[in-house]
Formats: sequence, C-alpha cells, structure tokens
Amino acid sequence: MRVYLPATIGMLRKLVSEGKFQPVSATGFALTPALRESYVSGSTEELEYAALLDAARASLRLLADDEKERPRRVVVSVDVDHATARPDLDAAVVRLGGPVVLDDVAAVHVDTEDAEEAVRAAAAVIDAADLGDLDAEFALGEAEDHDLAWYAAQELPFLLELLY
Repeated sequence: MRVYLPATIGMLRKLVSEGKFQPVSATGFALTPALRESYVSGSTEELEYAALLDAARASLRLLADDEKERPRRVVVSVDVDHATARPDLDAAVVRLGGPVVLDDVAAVHVDTEDAEEAVRAAAAVIDAADLGDLDAEFALGEAEDHDLAWYAAQELPFLLELLY
C-alpha cells in the first residue's frame, strides 16, 4: 500500500542519516476505502493525490510546532505491507506498525524555496483555518497553491546538501 507521511526537512535528515524514521504518532495518509467512498468519482491516481495533499497539510502542523524548522512542507511516499485504516480520525488516515526504512521510500515531495513565505504563514494559522477562519483559510490556500517538487529516494542526500 502506498502511504503518504507528513514530515519535515529535519525528519528527512534523520531518514538519510539513520536509514529510518518514525512518523509522528505513526500516522500517515492513504487511499483507503473510506477515502474512496467520500468522493463521487475520481481515478486511483486522483484519490492518491488527495491523500498526498492531506499529508502535506499535516506537514504544516509539524512546522507549526517547530519554528526552527525550515518552512517547507514535506511528504514521504512509502510502500508498506501493513497499515491500519483509521476512518474514525479521517477518511485517509492510516496508522503504521513501526518505523519506515529508507528502502520503503518510493519518493519524497518537498516545497521549493519560493513557497517558504506562504508555508510559514499557513503553518502559523493552520488551526484557525480548520475552525473556519476565512483569513486563515486564505493563507492556507496560498501555501497549497505551490506544487510540491518530486524527488527519488536516491536523490535525498543531494537535496539535503542543497538545502543547507
């Protein structure tokens, strides 16, 4: 199963240096039966993209908790055998049984530098956006207007070197 894990640049560094990382609360996002049912239509690719976007939004929450972290949304796409759907939390939420190893990584999606200002602003108001604050929702939309760049797992050391 393809699972999308919210992360940060610091978590990517740990993944590369240690060969594994533990997603926060073992939480990821995937194309679950509940997610499929929540859409009237959509291809598998479109619905997986929706799960990826949920993970990117969750990455904003990680950034909101750590002001020292570089303001870029990060999503780690992994292929795992076991993930438990948690529709009680949200349609796309899954829980993993343990850490993710580098060999499980299919791709990594990261904001580019031009998104940093919008991501910083969105991370600061993510909770207010969830509560319906229109200005916060606008800030969130500004960040989500930026596409995430795609990187293969073997490119991670080079990406991290370029970031610092």
